[in-house]
Amino acid sequence: MASDDYTDYTHPEQRPTDRAQTGRDMLFDRVPPHDDDAEMAVLGGMLMSKDAIGEVSQMIEISDFYQPKHQTIYEAIVTLFSASQPVDAVLVANELLKSGDLEKVGGTDYLHSLVASVPTAANATYYAEIVHQRAILRNVIAAGTKIAQLGYSAEGSQAEDIVNLAQAEVYEMSVGRVRQDYEAIGPVVHDTLDQLDKLQNGDMERGVPTGFKSIDDVTQGLQPGQMIVVAGRPAMGKSTLGIDFARAAALHNNMTTVVFSLEMSKTELAQRIISAETDIPLVALRRADDITPERWNTLNTFWSRLQDAPLFLDDSPNMSLMEIRAKCRRLKQTNDLKLVVIDYLQLMTSGKRVESRQQEVSDFSRALKLLAKELEVPVVALSQLNRGPEMRNDKKPMLSDLRESGSIEQDADVVFLVHRPDFYDKEDRPGEADIILAKHRNGPTDTFKLAFLGEKSKFKDMPQDYQQGGV
Repeated sequence: MASDDYTDYTHPEQRPTDRAQTGRDMLFDRVPPHDDDAEMAVLGGMLMSKDAIGEVSQMIEISDFYQPKHQTIYEAIVTLFSASQPVDAVLVANELLKSGDLEKVGGTDYLHSLVASVPTAANATYYAEIVHQRAILRNVIAAGTKIAQLGYSAEGSQAEDIVNLAQAEVYEMSVGRVRQDYEAIGPVVHDTLDQLDKLQNGDMERGVPTGFKSIDDVTQGLQPGQMIVVAGRPAMGKSTLGIDFARAAALHNNMTTVVFSLEMSKTELAQRIISAETDIPLVALRRADDITPERWNTLNTFWSRLQDAPLFLDDSPNMSLMEIRAKCRRLKQTNDLKLVVIDYLQLMTSGKRVESRQQEVSDFSRALKLLAKELEVPVVALSQLNRGPEMRNDKKPMLSDLRESGSIEQDADVVFLVHRPDFYDKEDRPGEADIILAKHRNGPTDTFKLAFLGEKSKFKDMPQDYQQGGV
């Protein structure tokens, strides 16, 4: 099959006349990669066979076609097919006539020539793959051109910001996603009602489970695109709760999770996870004499179960926001990332000059929210609270206690505040913890009472018949 990937239009009559196409060619400086013969063969196969339409429509999009007239024909074919209508050259011509596009694509004769150009529809998917590959090459060139423009126009900007924009551009291209445009209210409401119907029928997937029934019942799990803040005073258990979320997702629900720990080493994290999963006290994992043969058996069993678990730990020192974004994007592409946990927000550095620490933390908070939306995963950010709770009689934390930045409170979709009464008074509800859902953008707030097993580095649901403390 002849390929005209890099056709050089040396005669004026050969140059494209379509304005959109001319604009694209100007972007590329020369004629971008495409294959007209493959595009015609794809459309010809689709006009011959409904099966070909079903297979091809799963492989390529309208924008994968280089020629505007081929985009129009493809859209007409898919429209008929989606409406469960028969598809052939005559019916597509009729559809194009209704929309006023028949003459623009070359008339009925051109549609019949498409059918005549292929002997069988059996190879339609082969041609579709060629069309798709050429489209990817065009996207690569377009992304490269845009990145070059960003570099040249970056006067006064931080180099890190430009690198982040460049990474985002390549990420969007590699996952085949274009930026979302505005949308009419009708389809949006329809999708929302459809989602509600699925939820009622039990067909709707919940978010990433936290591992705590009471929390999951209220939040429906950690939702994609959400920024979740887990905050507390030092030694209150916020890191433990963050790791509990990660364990529930990765080890118990096989969802790819990454934990960025700016506070603890990978070994310390692993010890906490081992202790929580095996019920071997954390202190025993740090004293060789305490590991009995029975405990070794437990550890070996746990190790064999854990080997292929999709949990990733990163304790890189002085980790910048740019590094975290780049690693998350890579994990999303290679391992279908489902949850990000960052411990903790105030230890992150930007590596650039800022007016104040408060401004820097605000920037981190906003960037993490945008990362959650871009990758469509929940991002759990652990955060310190200021000394506000210790000034109160009941020592209970409040949303306004979030340290160094009011924007954390604004950007977060969900805020959990960790409070343990026995931290201040050993006789006050020993072993209990209040997980205060202080902000819930899409639902009610509440307070969840969990058991805190500090020696095993985990929280647990309270027994259903537990009454002490007003459960």
